[in-house]
Parts: sequence; structure tokens; C-alpha cells
Amino acid sequence: MRLKKVKGATEKVNNSKYVLLNPEDYKGNFNKVFDNDNPICIEIGMGKGDFIIGMSKKYPNINFIGLEKYDSVLVRAIEKLEDEDDLDNLKLICKNAMDIEEMLDKEIDTIYLNFSDPWPKKRHQNRRLTSEVFLSKYDNIFKNGKHIIMKTDNRHLFEYSIMSFTNYGYRIDDISLNMYEDDTTDNVPTEYEMKFHRLGKPIYKIEVSK
Repeated sequence: MRLKKVKGATEKVNNSKYVLLNPEDYKGNFNKVFDNDNPICIEIGMGKGDFIIGMSKKYPNINFIGLEKYDSVLVRAIEKLEDEDDLDNLKLICKNAMDIEEMLDKEIDTIYLNFSDPWPKKRHQNRRLTSEVFLSKYDNIFKNGKHIIMKTDNRHLFEYSIMSFTNYGYRIDDISLNMYEDDTTDNVPTEYEMKFHRLGKPIYKIEVSK
């Protein structure tokens, strides 16, 4: 995926009060980052931040972490936060999801996977965030029970993920083949979600636990 380089992005990311520059230093002790023992949820691949910012505002008694690999994308979320009141329950990390076990240890309650890169070629399937490679990594960051909520517009990725979850021992708690025809009462949309919904594309959603 080719991304446009954003001038000054790295500096803005490094200087943001929301960004943890050395998350490895807090591994196993993220409750100290938030200075409370509230549940901690993470969005892996947070993009430009609409979802994670919206969730942080909606649920002030839950702590949220947004993980994004590219500073040229993360900087857009930081720019949005400049117009918000302080969100003490939100932290952002600019790191590769492959390294998630180096940052977190048995402290996450829920993982959100929203409109992840589908990696359509078979030889790249282990890069998908719902592959067994990543599910095994998630085992080490969940605090107690394992809980994943996924949304996507990509049917192939959705079908692959259903098989991957169930083969790995997850049970399906909720599933929708077009969530906007079902109940979206508590839904916080992402920027991609709003775009695809306006185009009339179905949005798939699945919630699993273990």
C-alpha cells in the first residue's frame, strides 16, 4: 500500500500528548498510563481515528488504545484531537501490529478490528489481522476472556475471518451481513465505514469471544 508522505507528520506524532513513544516501557502496567483500573480496549489499525476518538468520548469509564503503523495516517487523528476536550482515557501508539506482544501483556479486554487491510493474495494471508498468526499474538495480550469485534466491507476477508475465528476456538456471539439493515444503535462508525455506507456497500460485522 502506497501512502502519501505528510510533511511534519513524524514531529507532530512525537510531540502529541496522546502518543506513547515507548509503549514497551509500560508492558503489563498500562493501568499506570491511565492512572486507573478501568477496562482497556485497543483498536488495531486505527486509521485516521474517527472510531477510537468516538469511543473514548462515548465511554469515559473505559480506557482506549489506538494502534497505527503509519505516522502519516496517525497524524490525522492527532489533528482531530486538537479540537477536542482532553480525553484522559485515550492513548495512541505508532507501531507495527506484528510487535504487539512487545507492548502489552495480559491487560486488554476487547480488540477492535475495523476495515483492516484484506491482503487479498493467498501468499499474504498471514498478514491479515484475523490470521492464526495474529490470533496467537492476541492470546498473550488479553487480560481474562478473549473478545474481538470486527467490521469490514470486504466479503472475502469476512468469510476468511469467520473460518479463522472458529478454527481457533472462538464462538460467534453476534454476526451481521449488513449491519445497517440490523441494529446500529450503539455503533460508532469509522471514516471508511461512512464512506462505504454512503456508496451502498454492505458493512459486515462479527463479534467473537473465547
